[in-house]
Amino acid sequence: MKRDRVRNPAVQERRQRPNNGFIYLVKNPASNEVSICAWDSVLYPGTSVVIPTRYGLDLGVIISSADRLDRSYEPGSTQFRGACHHQRWEDSDLDDEEEVLYQGEADEHPCESCRGCNPSIDPQEVPIASDVFWIDRLATPSDLNRYQELLAKEDEAMRICREKIALHKLDMKLVTAHYLLGEAKIIFFFTADVRVDFRELVKDLVSVFKIRIELRQIGVRDESRVLGGLAVCGRDFCCHSVTDKLSPVSIKMAKEQNLSLNSMKISGPCGRLLCCLSYEYDFYVEEKRSYPPEGSRLKVGFDLLRVTEVNILSKQITLAGGEGRMLSLPQSAVFYNDATARWEVTKQWTDEFLSP
Repeated sequence: MKRDRVRNPAVQERRQRPNNGFIYLVKNPASNEVSICAWDSVLYPGTSVVIPTRYGLDLGVIISSADRLDRSYEPGSTQFRGACHHQRWEDSDLDDEEEVLYQGEADEHPCESCRGCNPSIDPQEVPIASDVFWIDRLATPSDLNRYQELLAKEDEAMRICREKIALHKLDMKLVTAHYLLGEAKIIFFFTADVRVDFRELVKDLVSVFKIRIELRQIGVRDESRVLGGLAVCGRDFCCHSVTDKLSPVSIKMAKEQNLSLNSMKISGPCGRLLCCLSYEYDFYVEEKRSYPPEGSRLKVGFDLLRVTEVNILSKQITLAGGEGRMLSLPQSAVFYNDATARWEVTKQWTDEFLSP
């Protein structure tokens, strides 16, 4: 006699999903993480949904359609998601005509008519890969009300957890607490320099809250990503508002961009190197291939001068010679000679420079 196998309802439901659907970028407001999820109909930015996260079922907000993520940008195309166009800066030097970047009703929020916030892109139905998670359901008014109720209880949970941490004398810093929307569970995020044994702490917290407790240790960069704040540029942290991917940043990136190596100037509030150092690094590496490297020598007339500085923004090369002589020439005046395997100055520029 064969024994019937007990099937997991979640797995069975996943097998019944259609092969095609719409994929979206969905942001979790609690952890500030962005994931790709699928749904069987068209959704628009700002729609609240309940999604599976690595912590459990939780609230998510649709950011945009994700079916065009792997497509390259076509010059002149207006169908892309860009920066918010309606924002005005104080003490702006722009004319009044240039500051009017949207037109809408008097009681309408500027973002509703903003070309950057709402690009004219219709989601397209695409084949759904097996590793793409499906949105569990659209958030109902009761889900949103419960989310606000749980949000209000998080401060009290933080206070209780801090008291328990002090009671057990644990060397850890509590960052934030979060109630999951789809499950009876509280997640406490903390930072610590060393490994912390929090088993007794979990027991105390379970006795107080009577639900599942999960403690997760995160790094200082993750702390900034979760909490957010203002960076040295005056805008929100990139890891909090632009992307949730913490790409590695090295001091080599600062050197390649000729930035000051003062740690106070190239470090963020988290104490680590600025995430934005990696944004233009590839551009600098690509552009510097059209310039002679610093320290190399160029022959100008009968003199051999050394390259002291390469400025790719002004497209100028600074040369130094004997007796404190300095010379600046444009990037168009140099070229790499494949025959001699060295950088040289064009004859046209040399003749113009040495002409009386």
